[in-house]
Amino acid sequence: MIYGEILKKGSNFLKKNKIKNPYLDVELILSKVLKKKREEIILNINKDLKSADISKFKHYLFRRNQNEPIAYILGFKYFWKHKFLTNKSVLIPRPDTELVVEETLKYLANNKSKKILDVGTGSGCIIISLIKERPKCSATAIDISIKAINVAKTNAKLHQLENKINFINIDIDKYKSSNYDLIISNPPYINSIELNRLDDDIKFHEPKLALSGGFDGLRELKKVIFKSKKLLKINGKLILEIGHKQKNQCVKILNENKFYINKISKDLSGKDRCIVSSKLQ
Repeated sequence: MIYGEILKKGSNFLKKNKIKNPYLDVELILSKVLKKKREEIILNINKDLKSADISKFKHYLFRRNQNEPIAYILGFKYFWKHKFLTNKSVLIPRPDTELVVEETLKYLANNKSKKILDVGTGSGCIIISLIKERPKCSATAIDISIKAINVAKTNAKLHQLENKINFINIDIDKYKSSNYDLIISNPPYINSIELNRLDDDIKFHEPKLALSGGFDGLRELKKVIFKSKKLLKINGKLILEIGHKQKNQCVKILNENKFYINKISKDLSGKDRCIVSSKLQ
């Protein structure tokens, strides 16, 4: 079987089972199997496949057909400017979350050393992207999941930052170190009803721990805000990713906890997604 034939058969199979982006997915799967770039595959569309490669391709295709996210099958996802290893222990990095990196960088001058805390680091994609841009800063990243911490540590090593970021397996409630200039967090913020309405590839494959924000979606956001009061310096910044319908509730909770709202940024779809705030007292 040649490249072109297996791509056609594979994409038709996924299409029939209503999998999104079937042609792109089969190209990426074949790229993984052959350890070649997609462009190289397209330029050699009439080349023959070995039977071992056909078997591997079918194995990955079957996984994708079961709605397993392509990022887990490939084992990586690009975020900001870099490649991050991903597996089912961590949430897949999303383009919307790049907004947190973008906004945070505005408060980190190139020549200054600031103390940063990342709450619920997951794959480590946010904090690693920041420290790649601002190497003079010191960083700590915490997560309640030891499996997520292990993925984040692997990603830090991949980017030669294993000695620049301190990864700790701990819940924010139990964390004591303070005097931070900046706290960033993309906490779980999906409420119970919306959790059941998520696409199958998210609902059945990504970690619930990294998605569920409790009944109203605000459980973890509240925890981060309450704790940040104690952990931040006066005028320290708290930068949060939020659900697109949570702006008013989050602003209210922040104000009640003596935070000033600096900015609310919209994501690529024009939805409220990131709140920048400052601790007043």
